[in-house]
Amino acid sequence: MHPSLKALIESPISHRGLHDGNVATYENSRSAFETAISQNYGIELDVQLSADGVAVVFHDETLDRLTAETGPVRARSAEELGTVALGATTDTIETLDAILSMVDGRVPVVLELKDNGTDNAELVASVVDAVATHAAKGALSVMSFSQDIIARLRAAKIVCPIGLTAEGLGTKAHETHRLAFEHDIEFVSYQVTALPNDFVADVRARGLPVITWTVRTPVHLELTLAHADQATFEGFRP
Repeated sequence: MHPSLKALIESPISHRGLHDGNVATYENSRSAFETAISQNYGIELDVQLSADGVAVVFHDETLDRLTAETGPVRARSAEELGTVALGATTDTIETLDAILSMVDGRVPVVLELKDNGTDNAELVASVVDAVATHAAKGALSVMSFSQDIIARLRAAKIVCPIGLTAEGLGTKAHETHRLAFEHDIEFVSYQVTALPNDFVADVRARGLPVITWTVRTPVHLELTLAHADQATFEGFRP
């Protein structure tokens, strides 16, 4: 197993950092990541692309839910996004490079690349560059729901493990997920409420680790520990 994956599954992973449900500490913020680091939790974060082709740390395609601004993230430059406050906090939308510099390898980080259907090549290129700069400092992994993004990451020879983010039950869903094996995925992040299932069992039988999302209760944590290797949690501290 790749050293970054061994590190990733050693401790619970904070979903978008150790935030408080966007009251005083917002998801995917510098403050949430610093809090996670102080508690020695791993970090899961989301990556979008700015108008000028820079990877930035933000989940939604639009600014509306988490900021006082509106409209697509993709319509603004990284510099412009850096002035957009998260809620009423002093945190802003930061570049992936800036956040990885701040983390500085202190805890494992897993990046989820968001597919907006048009800029996958640019997004992958920016993430590959950021990972190349920071991978030597600590454990980094990347993942996506999009098998197009996964294929591009593999073709770009990114210097960290690549995983599939997945959900759902049933033969059709699992057959689609299994296509990711063709891109030599090295781990899977699976929706906890869909456990146990045949696909996750197959992944673990191949010797690949499975993390779960999003674990919000002790019951979901027990489900993770029974059928996977580590939890991506939110709303409580495991």
